[in-house]
Amino acid sequence: MSQNWTAEIRTEEGKGASRRLRHAGKVPAIIYGAGQDAVSVSFAENFVKKAFENNDNFNSVLTIDVAGGTTESCVVKDIQRHPATGEVSHIDFQRASTDNLLTKKVPLNFVGEAVSPGVKAGGLISYLQATVEVSCLAKDLPTKLTVDVSSMQAGTSMRLSELALPEGVVITALSHGNADYDQSVVNIGKSKR
Repeated sequence: MSQNWTAEIRTEEGKGASRRLRHAGKVPAIIYGAGQDAVSVSFAENFVKKAFENNDNFNSVLTIDVAGGTTESCVVKDIQRHPATGEVSHIDFQRASTDNLLTKKVPLNFVGEAVSPGVKAGGLISYLQATVEVSCLAKDLPTKLTVDVSSMQAGTSMRLSELALPEGVVITALSHGNADYDQSVVNIGKSKR
């Protein structure tokens, strides 16, 4: 999934310049990575608010059209928010080149709880992780990973190694080669009936 964003080049940098941008209804940002110089940009505040209403934008490859003619393929690497209002105050974008691996946290989407035999038998389901860190090329980056718990029995758990992954996507914890990193993602307790 790719989306087009339009950015303006920032010529002034620093706290004061960023504060003036925010007062003018803009969000400062930076684009870096892929062995190229960092580029300071800004976006319209209303556009950023609307864009982040869709959670998929956190893990999508975004096409950023920078005023002046350049186009960058990027992913959101970090977002800073105002501590009181929660408004986005700064965004870090990492360039998503076709040959460099990206490392991102991807949300887990659990499905099938209602039909799980373990839950039907009275077991309590516990979601132990909400996200998992993956490594892949930009074209393979999933917006979320679906975890199907519909066949889980009471007293069982599902580990990272049991997750269904799209082709080209690797869970970074499992790439260490140590079984200690294969943590549980979800479990269903035994029924007390």
